[in-house]
Amino acid sequence: MAEKKSRTTPGEFIRQVRTEASKVVWPTRQETITTAIFVGIMMVVLSLFFLAIDSMFGGVVGWLLTLA
Repeated sequence: MAEKKSRTTPGEFIRQVRTEASKVVWPTRQETITTAIFVGIMMVVLSLFFLAIDSMFGGVVGWLLTLA
């Protein structure tokens, strides 16, 4: 038979959560700013890339429709 697990009390659960939360390494302010800037730059680059691809496909489809 399967062994029955003991239930965790609410107090024990809170202690476990605090213990695990104390292990979290939070980024510094400079790391957060650097990451945010990088994400913003990548967002602009990728949006321009997808705009170019979409425009190219739109032009090709438009050209193909003029042939029909």
